[in-house]
Amino acid sequence: MLTPRTDLLIDLALEEDAGLGDVTSRAIFTPTHRSRAIMDAKQDLIVCGLEVAARVFWRVDPTLKTKALVRDGARAKPGQAILEIEGPTASLLTAERTALNFIQRLSGIATQARRYAEVVKGTEVRIVDTRKTTPGYRALEKYAVRTGGCFNHRSSLGEQVLIKDNHIAAAGSLTKAVKLCRLAAPHAAKIEVEAKTMAEVREACHAGAGVILLDNMTPDQVRAAVRIIAGCAIVEVSGGVRFETLRDYALPGVNVISIGALTHSAMSVDLSLDIRPTSRRRRR
Repeated sequence: MLTPRTDLLIDLALEEDAGLGDVTSRAIFTPTHRSRAIMDAKQDLIVCGLEVAARVFWRVDPTLKTKALVRDGARAKPGQAILEIEGPTASLLTAERTALNFIQRLSGIATQARRYAEVVKGTEVRIVDTRKTTPGYRALEKYAVRTGGCFNHRSSLGEQVLIKDNHIAAAGSLTKAVKLCRLAAPHAAKIEVEAKTMAEVREACHAGAGVILLDNMTPDQVRAAVRIIAGCAIVEVSGGVRFETLRDYALPGVNVISIGALTHSAMSVDLSLDIRPTSRRRRR
């Protein structure tokens, strides 16, 4: 995840928080004052974003040394240490909040994704995210979804064809929209069509859609749509699916359930960073 975009996001966050410097830390600590700190969990969570947090400390001061004590994707219990940092105290404290903001957000998404993945465990359904992500943070947030055990839908408008209701309304018909996309899309690209009614499901099948997205349907309507599709296309369910009803939609014949809440409704988890005594050898 350490891409130029990640560095840009980190730099923007650091400019926002410490663009004028850290007046408190610089006033109290000399450049030679050193400390050791531990980042630990305050709740049950799935860890995600260790590399990003470590990168924040490095961007503030390359002499800060970090050591991951677990791996991304690990489950951490309250009080469990996940990252160790050692180096100049002022630099460490300058980076603290920005590093925590990144890892708390990403771990929150990974924790949310793990909950959803566990609900459909044992079925053939994949839980995928959507493009409902924090602007600029899509790659990081989709990485967090994967870390939690779910999967990614398209990451941008250019990755695949997905004909939605507004495309259909503006084009004049579902069939016409599919035909135009087939003429323009790469030969190997699947064409996905959003369907809100059984009539649209039938039309999408007739038009040759490779993926049919069943939008805001009840479980009974999904069952009926699956019978109509009868294996002629991949079946995706989206809209109106909550955590409490997720298992009701993980039906035979459903391949994918896309859930925007994986990212847009994930709560940041509780992590903290605390200064610990630095070990020193005794003089003889």
